[in-house]
Amino acid sequence: MRRVVVRLTIGSFAVAALLGIAALLVPGRFGDVQGRILMTTMVVGVTSVLMLCYLAMGGTRNRWLGVVGGVAAVISAVCVLDMVWGHWQHDPGQGLLRTFGVSGIGALTLAQFSLLLAVVRRRGPVAQLLRATLAAGSVLAGLLITAVLGWSPGEGATRLIGVIAILDVLGSVVTIALGVFGGERHQEARRLTVVVPESLAMRLRARAEASGRDPAELVVEAVAHYVESADV
Repeated sequence: MRRVVVRLTIGSFAVAALLGIAALLVPGRFGDVQGRILMTTMVVGVTSVLMLCYLAMGGTRNRWLGVVGGVAAVISAVCVLDMVWGHWQHDPGQGLLRTFGVSGIGALTLAQFSLLLAVVRRRGPVAQLLRATLAAGSVLAGLLITAVLGWSPGEGATRLIGVIAILDVLGSVVTIALGVFGGERHQEARRLTVVVPESLAMRLRARAEASGRDPAELVVEAVAHYVESADV
């Protein structure tokens, strides 16, 4: 499934990019059709980036985030394309706008969560910061969705949303920075090497080739899953 999604993502954006380039290079006046094509290219590009974020959850216990995020991203992309090609100079209607708003907020929030969970794979202060950031992102998404559905926040609520958004961004930046660069030397010093039998190694290579992943990555995920299950 991962390989299929990757190919569809790359293929769809490649086609959209070619259409966008053609729209820019076609001689003559730049009109509505060219503008719609460029908007379509941008929508497909953003959706493709979101899909790659969701794929980071493949093979983990949080894979449902990727599935739900992918559905939300597709719905929001369809809404935008409907507005671009069906309501270019007309009112799209409150229902379509709200559907786009809710699905778009959900898609962006789940993409953020997927990246954070993919980066942070160890315990300690970083994991606690990760949980706090996920909580802030969830609250922010809930408030924004409520506003899209008709809630009119006052001045105090608007300021609260701004504060939560800043904390969410700050937590994401710090979590990713610490998850990628923090404690690397300490991790290298305690690295463990394990030799598996050849029969198991052949099965790992076959599974890795079928999923388009590195065998070492599969081993690390399997060991991490065993350790977490044993702790529980």
